[in-house]
Amino acid sequence: MIKKTLTAILALTLITSCVSKKVYNELESKYANLKKENRKLSDENDETAKAKNQLELDKNALQAQYDKLAAEKSKLQADYAAADKNLKTLQASYNALEVNSDEALQNNMRKNRELLAQLEAKEKALAAEQSRLDASSKRLNELESMMAAKDAAMSKLKETLSKALNSFEGKGLTVQQKDGKVYVSMENKLLFSSGSWAVGAEGRRAVVEVGKVLGVNPDISVLIEGHTDDDAYGGSGPIADNWDLSTKRATAIVAILSENKSISRQNLTAAGRSEYAPLASNTSAEGKAKNRRIEIILTPKLDEISRMLNDL
Repeated sequence: MIKKTLTAILALTLITSCVSKKVYNELESKYANLKKENRKLSDENDETAKAKNQLELDKNALQAQYDKLAAEKSKLQADYAAADKNLKTLQASYNALEVNSDEALQNNMRKNRELLAQLEAKEKALAAEQSRLDASSKRLNELESMMAAKDAAMSKLKETLSKALNSFEGKGLTVQQKDGKVYVSMENKLLFSSGSWAVGAEGRRAVVEVGKVLGVNPDISVLIEGHTDDDAYGGSGPIADNWDLSTKRATAIVAILSENKSISRQNLTAAGRSEYAPLASNTSAEGKAKNRRIEIILTPKLDEISRMLNDL
């Protein structure tokens, strides 16, 4: 704009060449000042352009930074929204879990109380059972001691009978101990004639010796069994058969034992077994002889032992 003004002034001057020197100098001076001012304005314009360019660069940088921050803000807002949603979900889950946990805790506490009550009941039952077992164990020990004492007493009784009946050894008399009992077995040849139930002198002496031992052992139950072979009874008189004969022979032994006042008749039992409990085969004379016998079976009274067994 200034340049155009100077040009116009110069043109005007040329046109009016008839102007004075003074005016010319003034114009020249103004022109120089205007040129100087033009240069100054041009420099300022350059500086302004540079400043504008820098501002434009700064604006672009700020815009980029703004856009970046806006994007980050959007991402943060999205993250926040997602986190908030997750938090609410977790809070809802926690609340539900807390409710369920309280209910589960109550259920567990109830079950624990029930189990504790059952355990206490079992402990009481176990204690009672242990007490019962202790008592039973004590009674069992007492029973074993009593049975051992009974066995010892029967062994002593067997030895005593063996000594008392030693003179009848080899005459069809044996003494043995088995199953907690003592068996005195006397063959008929020692006691009776064939078909008879009358006890002979030798047999009577043996029975009396047995009675002497029983008289000092009042706690012994005595079973007298009569046995025959399988030959049918062929005699006459009041005897019907082998059952009858075996029973009368057993009763005859009981009668002799009963003569000993030291023996309680309540301890004596007579039984006839006929040929149905043989010791040997009836196919030989020797076997038949063994089967024709009287057995005196001595058993310790087990009333106290039976009572203790029932209490176990």
